[in-house]
Amino acid sequence: MSEFTEFPATATAAEATERARALTSPVIYDHSRRVYLFGLLHARRLGLRPDPELLYVSAMFHDVGLEHPFSGAEQRFEVDGADHARTFLVERGFPESAAEAVWTAVALHTTPGIPVRMGPEIAATQLGVLTDVVGLGLDELDPGEVEEIVAAHPRGDFKNEFLRQTVEGLRHRPETANGTVNADILEHFVPGLRRTTTVERVLGSAWES
Repeated sequence: MSEFTEFPATATAAEATERARALTSPVIYDHSRRVYLFGLLHARRLGLRPDPELLYVSAMFHDVGLEHPFSGAEQRFEVDGADHARTFLVERGFPESAAEAVWTAVALHTTPGIPVRMGPEIAATQLGVLTDVVGLGLDELDPGEVEEIVAAHPRGDFKNEFLRQTVEGLRHRPETANGTVNADILEHFVPGLRRTTTVERVLGSAWES
C-alpha cells in the first residue's frame, strides 16, 4: 500500500488486530481498518499529527461494544468499546494520557461536532468513521488512495450489513441510544419502537414547573 495507507508495525497494533478479529464480525473488522486509513488521510489533509498506533487502536476498538459489552452495566455501546480499549492499553503499560485519548476517541465517535475540535487521534477517528459510514469528506480524499483502501478492505454490502449489525447490537438496550444518532437506526428498523423525546423528559420530570 502507499505511504499513507499502511498500518502501524508494532506489537500493540498486531494485538489490536487480533483482538478486533475476535470481537467483531468481518464486516465491522474491515470497516474498522478503513476507518483508520480514512482517518489518517483526513489527518494529513488537515495538518493533524495523530499517533498512528493510538489512532489504530481507536479505530479497531470503536465498534467492539456492539457485539461485546464490556460489563454487565447497561451503557452506550460506544462506552463499552472505549472501556475495552482503555483496558487493552493499560494492560500493555501505556500511560494514562494515551489510554484517555483513545477512550475519548472511541466514546465520542458518534457524537456530532465535538471530536473534530479535540486531539488529533479523537478528530481523526471520527472523520474516518464519518467517511466510511455516511460518505462525509469522501470528496476531499484522493480517489486513487480511496480505491486502494477499498480494494484492500472491500465494502461488500456494507450499508445494509452495518445497519443490521447496529440494530442487533442495540435492540436489547434501546434506551442507551436515546439522544444519539443510533436512535434513528433503531426507530427505523425495530417495529413498534418509539423513543422517549427530550420534550417528554422535560415535561415529565419530578419538578412541578
